[in-house]
Amino acid sequence: MQPVVTRIIIQVVLIVLSGCYSAFATGNTDSVFYPASHPDIRYTGRVDFTDPSRPRFWAPGTYISIRFSGTYCIIELNDEEKWGKSHNYIQVILDNNVLQRVQTKERKNRIVLVSGLNKGTHNLVICKNTEAEIGYLELVGFTCSKLLHSPEKPKKKIEFIGNSITCGMGNDASAIPCKTGEWYDQHNAYMAYGPVTARALNAQWHLSSVSGIGLIHSCCNKTTVMPEVFDKICMSENKLPWDFTQYQPDLVTVCLGQNDGIQDSSAFCSAYIRFIRQLRAYYPRADFLLLNSPMADSALDKVLRKYLAAIANALSDSGEKKVTTYFFRQQYNKGCDAHPNAQEHLAIANELSGCIKKLLYRK
Repeated sequence: MQPVVTRIIIQVVLIVLSGCYSAFATGNTDSVFYPASHPDIRYTGRVDFTDPSRPRFWAPGTYISIRFSGTYCIIELNDEEKWGKSHNYIQVILDNNVLQRVQTKERKNRIVLVSGLNKGTHNLVICKNTEAEIGYLELVGFTCSKLLHSPEKPKKKIEFIGNSITCGMGNDASAIPCKTGEWYDQHNAYMAYGPVTARALNAQWHLSSVSGIGLIHSCCNKTTVMPEVFDKICMSENKLPWDFTQYQPDLVTVCLGQNDGIQDSSAFCSAYIRFIRQLRAYYPRADFLLLNSPMADSALDKVLRKYLAAIANALSDSGEKKVTTYFFRQQYNKGCDAHPNAQEHLAIANELSGCIKKLLYRK
C-alpha cells in the first residue's frame, strides 16, 4: 500500500475512534471529533502552524470560527501553563451573541462551550482574551454533531498596532474587580476597541500589541520595542517569524507612545518615520492611521499630537500619501490601572469607526 494512502486511512480511523470516545464521554451518540487541522476551522490572527494538529497562538484577539449543526459544542484546548499555572481566558460568541468568558484550568482542557441549543445551524467564535505575555493557547479540536463549511470571512482587513490599551488590558472587571486576582484577570481583547471597531465595519482584525511596549522606550522592565518584534508571531518573546503574505490589511492603526512618555522630538519622530516605512515594506497598499494615546495625560497628549502631526507631514512631503492622523476627543482611564474600561473601549471604537470607514470604503 502506498504511504500516502496509508496515512489517509490512519487519519480517518483516528477521527472515527475520537468520535466514539466523544460519544461515550458526553452521552451524545452523534458526537464527532474534528481535529484542529480540519479545513472548516477558520483561524484569524498570527498562528504558528508548525504542527498543523496543534496550532499555537499567542496574540490577544486571535479568533477561531466554526459553523456546526446540533445542540452542543466542546473544545479541546491546551494552555502553555506559563509560570506553572494556566492563565488564559477565551471569549465565547454564539450566533453573534457574546456568552461566557472562560479561563483554562489545566494544561489540557476539555470545555463545553455551548449546550442545550436547538438542532439548527450555529456559528461559534472563540477569541483569545489574554495577551502574549500570558502564554500560548493550542487548539486540539472541536466535538459536535456535525461541522459545516464555514462562511467566508469579511473582505476588509484591519490591523491594530499598540500596547496594553490595544490588548484590552484592565477593561473587564465584571467578574474579578480591579486590584484583586491576577493582573491578567481583567483582560478582554474581544471587547477592546480594535475588534469592536472591526466588527462594526464588517472587517477582520489582527491585534499586534504587547503590554508595556513602546516605539523607542518600553516600560515595566521590557527590553524590546515594537519595531524589533513586529515581524514575529510571538511578539512578547520576539520569536517565530511571521509570514506577512498571510494577512495583508487594508488599513493599519498605530497607537504607540504611552509607554515611551515624553521623548526627544527628533529621536521619537525619526524612529516613528522609520517604523512606518518598515510597515510600508510589509503592506504596500495599506492606509496607515496614526493615533495618540487614549489614556495619555494632558502633557503627554499635547506632545503626541504635535509629534504625530509632524510625522504625517514629513511622510507626506516624502511622497507617502496614505498616512493620516486621528486624535481622541478625551482621556479614557476608568478601567484597571487607569486603562480604558469596556464602555470606554466602545466609545473609542465609536470615535474611530467613522474615520476608518471613510478610509476603508473610499472609492
